[in-house]
Amino acid sequence: MRRRLLKMIVDAGQGHPGGDLSATDIVATLYFDILRIDPVDPTAAGRDRFVMSKGHCTGALYTALSGAGFFAEAELDTYLKPQSRLNGHPNRTYLPGVETNTGPLGHGLPVATGIAVAGQIDDAGFRVFALTGDGELQEGSMWEAAMFAGHRGLGNLTVIVDRNGLQQGARTEDTNALEPLADKWRAFGWEVVGVDGHDHASLLAAFDDAALPRSKPRCIIAETVKGKGISFMEHQAAWHHGLPNADQFALANGEFDMDMAR
Repeated sequence: MRRRLLKMIVDAGQGHPGGDLSATDIVATLYFDILRIDPVDPTAAGRDRFVMSKGHCTGALYTALSGAGFFAEAELDTYLKPQSRLNGHPNRTYLPGVETNTGPLGHGLPVATGIAVAGQIDDAGFRVFALTGDGELQEGSMWEAAMFAGHRGLGNLTVIVDRNGLQQGARTEDTNALEPLADKWRAFGWEVVGVDGHDHASLLAAFDDAALPRSKPRCIIAETVKGKGISFMEHQAAWHHGLPNADQFALANGEFDMDMAR
């Protein structure tokens, strides 16, 4: 997925590689192990819902949707091109498997909360998962949704915080500090668990626990590395939005080769 999404960004001439790479393991674990979804029937009433609240990270989302069978891998080559279904932000009217349009930060979790309320009212069996960036948590709409979800006891809702510690241009803690982050979620009535966001076994355990019947929404704070897997991108805020040159692209693919060979 990392190799493919980086090629998409390079071919398109734009993208958000840092956040895509920090979220890749989370998205892969959800799509290939957790979500009850069917690409043959993408709007099935009983499907689980996934909302990419950090909507600029479409590289990770589109590679997962393609790998899960929602569209052919060859379509990834059209990323950000004119008339492509693969916009810079996901669009549910274009692409099967996209639950809601996202892009302006602070919108995805509120929508996911509304979906979870609908499921609660209907006593439906589906689960709702929302992936948010940590910088996105500086939006007030996120905490309004968190407060409401805690009040409603939305046990069918899980939010995953991609906690890479960086946002566009700076560290989150230098911009508008989030810590103590876990305590904030608990104060809003949520169960909270912390995991290594690049350890698939830890992610699986956290998601499996989220499937258990409960009376509170669940927040998984996934500690991640912005630009994960590419040495010159890791922990660098400058790669929130950036384009590797030819030499950097070759270096990144060489590192992917070494990682795959381990």
